[in-house]
Amino acid sequence: MTALLTTLTMASKMAPDDYVGFTFFVGCMAMMAASAFFFLSMNGFDTKWRTSILVSGLITFIAAVHYWYMRDYWASFGESPTFFRYVDWVLTVPLMCVEFYLILKVAGAKKSLMWRMIFLSVVMLVTGYFGETIDRGNAQVWGLISGIAYFVIVYDIWMGSAKKLAEAAGGATLSAHKMLSWFVLVGWAIYPIGYMAGTPGWYDGIFGGLNLDVVYNIGDAVNKIGFGLVVYGLAVAKQNEA
Repeated sequence: MTALLTTLTMASKMAPDDYVGFTFFVGCMAMMAASAFFFLSMNGFDTKWRTSILVSGLITFIAAVHYWYMRDYWASFGESPTFFRYVDWVLTVPLMCVEFYLILKVAGAKKSLMWRMIFLSVVMLVTGYFGETIDRGNAQVWGLISGIAYFVIVYDIWMGSAKKLAEAAGGATLSAHKMLSWFVLVGWAIYPIGYMAGTPGWYDGIFGGLNLDVVYNIGDAVNKIGFGLVVYGLAVAKQNEA
């Protein structure tokens, strides 16, 4: 607790026109608030749904902690905190994939589905990190590999085994699955845009003027909090059915 208070006291001052720092700070506070909401609501659900709500809270809590450090890093150095951001994603995006498995367990989802989605998400992120930081000269190649992994996930949840399981479950589970699938298709599409905004390639004239940190920060807050709220809504619906 003392270390946390010391960190808060030493936090860098934010300039009034620092809209990037502002989105870091707002993202941190929004995800911390969401974490508190999910954690405090856990006891209102039976055991089979507490894990889903716990995972939702962990996703936003992990992101909130990283966002606090990323905001301070930005304020101190004026550089994009790419390393911290990818550490955040490597921890939270696989957990978002776990949410699909947890809500589809009622329809007989196997752990192989969960591990496949986790593997694809890690490939997507690791190759993205290589293209954005380590081998920027081949950013287009790494981005292509990352994009393929992303579209395999999209296929699985929209037309593959995950979609079939959701249809078998029907009702509120199918509705929640569709909503989460839209987050992946539309919400996660923000990240390739941010990637192209921050790496060299044929797309410079299209996305070159965008600030990748603002794009990523908005995308993170919408996707991670939104994911959790969809799962929370499903848990409430299932609790009311019982």
